Amino acid sequence: MDFNAHMRNTAYLDKSADSRMLFFSENGFPMSEFLRIKIGPVIVKDEIEYFREVNLLEHMKVTLSIQGLSDDGRRWMMKNEFFNSDGKLLARVLSSGVWLDLSNRKIVSAPDNLLGTLNLLSKTNDFQVLEPWTKK
Repeated sequence: MDFNAHMRNTAYLDKSADSRMLFFSENGFPMSEFLRIKIGPVIVKDEIEYFREVNLLEHMKVTLSIQGLSDDGRRWMMKNEFFNSDGKLLARVLSSGVWLDLSNRKIVSAPDNLLGTLNLLSKTNDFQVLEPWTKK
């Protein structure tokens, strides 16, 4: 909670990360699999939009969808939306990420089975095919 007794901004980011990792775990990619294939997700940018306050112990639903994906799965954008029990939108988190080879510390394409898992996510109405990753 923040100083106004509302859900703090970093808690939205934590819940977004939890929902991503739960999705991967439920679809064949628990942490042990990421460690085995030596690939991990890295968030390069998060954006949060707030619409309503969330109070202590307030129930909410968190959704996960994909807003963008490169053809090779190297780059992706996932959207989390937070809803109260009345279905009103509380907040939205847009996370941009890449896959990191944990041995070489380089950005890599998603293996075919991981790319297939990414394609299981529902696509947003504004879904876009992302350009391949390039160094800036």
